[in-house]
Amino acid sequence: MKIRIGMGSCGIAAGALPVMDAAREAAERLGLDIEIQSTGCIGMCHNEPLLEVVADDGRVFTYGKVAPDLVGAILEGQIKGEVLQKALVHGSGVKNDFMDGQVRVALRNCGIIDPERIDDYIERGGYQALARALESLKPEQVIEEIKVSGLRGRGGAGFPTWFKWREARKNPGDIKYMVCNADEGDPGAFMDRSLLEGDPHSVLEGMALGAYAIGAQEGIIYCRAEYPLAIRRLEIAIAQAREKGWLGDNLKGSGFSFDIRVKQGAGAFVCGEETALLASLEGERGMPRLKPPFPAESGYWGRPTNINNVETFANVTWIVQNGGVAFAAMGTESSKGTKVFALAGKIKNGGLVEVPMGLTLRQVIFDIGGGIKGDRRFKAVQMGGPSGGCIPEALLETVVDYESITKTGAFMGSGGMVVMDETTCMVDIARFFLDFTQKESCGKCVQCRIGTKRMLEVLERICSGQGQSGDLELLEEMAATISQGSLCNLGVSAPNPVLTTIKYFREEYRAHIEEKKCPSHQCKALISYTIDPDKCKGCVLCARKCPVSCIKGEPKQPYTIIQEECIKCGNCLEVCPSKFNAVRVQ
Repeated sequence: MKIRIGMGSCGIAAGALPVMDAAREAAERLGLDIEIQSTGCIGMCHNEPLLEVVADDGRVFTYGKVAPDLVGAILEGQIKGEVLQKALVHGSGVKNDFMDGQVRVALRNCGIIDPERIDDYIERGGYQALARALESLKPEQVIEEIKVSGLRGRGGAGFPTWFKWREARKNPGDIKYMVCNADEGDPGAFMDRSLLEGDPHSVLEGMALGAYAIGAQEGIIYCRAEYPLAIRRLEIAIAQAREKGWLGDNLKGSGFSFDIRVKQGAGAFVCGEETALLASLEGERGMPRLKPPFPAESGYWGRPTNINNVETFANVTWIVQNGGVAFAAMGTESSKGTKVFALAGKIKNGGLVEVPMGLTLRQVIFDIGGGIKGDRRFKAVQMGGPSGGCIPEALLETVVDYESITKTGAFMGSGGMVVMDETTCMVDIARFFLDFTQKESCGKCVQCRIGTKRMLEVLERICSGQGQSGDLELLEEMAATISQGSLCNLGVSAPNPVLTTIKYFREEYRAHIEEKKCPSHQCKALISYTIDPDKCKGCVLCARKCPVSCIKGEPKQPYTIIQEECIKCGNCLEVCPSKFNAVRVQ
């Protein structure tokens, strides 16, 4: 028997460290000589802390939301061949749509291996792909394998990986670089972080394979400093790979030398754009450069450079080991393989999922994600990060692939899915995302620097009840100017949340502008709280919780909200007993 405990950032934040201590204490008390393994996140963030028991016959029992005081009962039951059903979330015949609906390629080792032990990775077939390439494949054959697979970059644009590699290889230069973009900055996205925390060696191996293919000698992982656990595990993995001879000089006697270092980024969203990332690596302010020349021709310090993201490299390792044909057998005609998504927002089963391209949004959100929290009505899903788009309920049958998602006005991005329910104000959500991109603009382009600010001002006016006739047309006009005049994709796509919400939720904008009302009751300036005198029983709860004492009345008599003093915090609505339901928001 073996115990695995999820020790990714989500698990640790949910209380996995005390669970680990409790497991060690329980094992000692019960006289069990078993391995207690620390792993990354298996993806079920909504059920953390997670504890898995791997039985001697190979069966895996996954327990969720495990409190330290439950650990002893779980282990005692497993010894007797019994299962603590109230905590079991997967295994022993328990159906789990979240896990059972996945096909794990990039995430194949996450939650299974100890990310700080290279031997765990090697036992799962790690570094076999690199060994195969060094022993029997020419660089051109590695590129051809990636071409056959149909792998497209998982960082957002979906550009064919093989094509970038081929261009970097054919451009002359004694020094070339392989760069991993781990500057994951999208609100609601955590795919790269979980991969680096749970399986860093698959990324290192993928980078080494890419470096062999293009003839690079040095690799750099550009990772934001807000990911301290991912960075620590990367550094450990790099040191272990060097010790085993998978990084450094003359890899396994092949004559090929390649090493990797980690560069911490300061968290600038624009540095997700490859030329801004390169500028940051060179010690300059992270600002995009005009292309061409592309990095494959003139990248880091003017040398041929290839840049892919974390998930892309994790797929590369699997492809070279299992063959491009196997990867191409999954997905759609134009979008091959699987894709990792971070499910966040108003969804029951938040976390990481990996599914074949070609499923519909409805299947991902409802069949795997479990649907909407509180069984409220689905309203929209935002895809493509802060400069992506919002896809409405009417388009839930949209197939998840690059072209189909782009047709909606959103785009695949790195894989974040922020799910919204009926309580979400789409005007306010557009304001929120535009506020993010406006603040993250590097300022190089006038259209992006000034245009996003002017758009944000219009949205803020609308949300505050100061919307005017012609505001929608003005927003659309400014959006076109910003998209056409910006140098990089941050500016080009920054208006997307506004454009898609205007396209699919135009009536909601009109309600804000013409009726001075927020249909979702979220914009404070456009709502008011009142107490129904026929339902209020004078329980005093609302008056006690009001931070400005604007609720007046006598106990056991109906209370009244003084509108001029109300700050619209919503406390009264939250504390009013459901059996009375006396507080109304209008």
